[in-house]
Amino acid sequence: MTTALITHADCLNHVTPEGHPERVARLEHILHALEPLDLKRVTAPMAAEDDILRVHPASYLSDLRKASPAEGWSQIDGDTFMSPGSLDAAFRAAGAVVRGVDMVLGGEVQNAFAAVRPPGHHAETDTAMGFCLFGNAALAAKHALDHHGLSRVAVVDFDVHHGNGTQDLLWDEPRALLITSQQMPLWPGSGRPDEDGAHGQILNMPLAPGSGRAEMQAAYEGQAFPRLRAFKPELIIISAGFDAHQDDPLASLNWATEDFAWITAELCKLASELCQGRIVSTLEGGYDLNALAAATRAHVEELTKAPA
Repeated sequence: MTTALITHADCLNHVTPEGHPERVARLEHILHALEPLDLKRVTAPMAAEDDILRVHPASYLSDLRKASPAEGWSQIDGDTFMSPGSLDAAFRAAGAVVRGVDMVLGGEVQNAFAAVRPPGHHAETDTAMGFCLFGNAALAAKHALDHHGLSRVAVVDFDVHHGNGTQDLLWDEPRALLITSQQMPLWPGSGRPDEDGAHGQILNMPLAPGSGRAEMQAAYEGQAFPRLRAFKPELIIISAGFDAHQDDPLASLNWATEDFAWITAELCKLASELCQGRIVSTLEGGYDLNALAAATRAHVEELTKAPA
């Protein structure tokens, strides 16, 4: 068994204005860092509309198509832009996580990492925001539940910003456990512990600015891992944001590169214990190019070493 790297050149055609932190160079640096690794390289398909419509209404998809510019940019909100290539990139990003779920549940690979952009965990039901167009992690979870017939899927989000979109999309989904750690206070302002979902199936773990390894490990060992064991997921989906890194310019947590390796290794051990090692990970944030590349490589290296 091996690790799939799922990506597509279309994800490089989502171009943001100069100076925007969610830029083409992010994916270029990641792909360069992953080049030496022994991975099963897979071309991301376009997601089917039915996959998108599991989490977003048809009216939202229609609105994005209308907003897609023929040239230049259209601005969706204060920090979310579309260029002529953005919608195809978003369909490839969603298609990558769906393909990852299909490959992992089909036994083709042990686990998968979707190296894609735009990211997804801020996209709410009918609102694009926070650089995100489609809710990729939630979409992957719903695909596993509805298409593959799983009973329980867990989503773990360690991006420094709260995954308000994933929370919104899975709020009423009792078959999905969502566990998130995030700096608080920080944009988008959600992610309090009392935001626990319609069925008590959401665990938010706020971390104070300046928190590092000790606080992160205490949260995951004390709260997240016991919840995962109690839930017994049949698949774990990771929203892998690397902006909790101490070098990231958009936040102020103090995780080191090896902390991303630690959390990935621990999730791999739990996946081996609970769900035959089945993990699908998708790229979210991370905006210092060197830190992003190093942390992503550490993450994927641990996926390649994961026990079955």
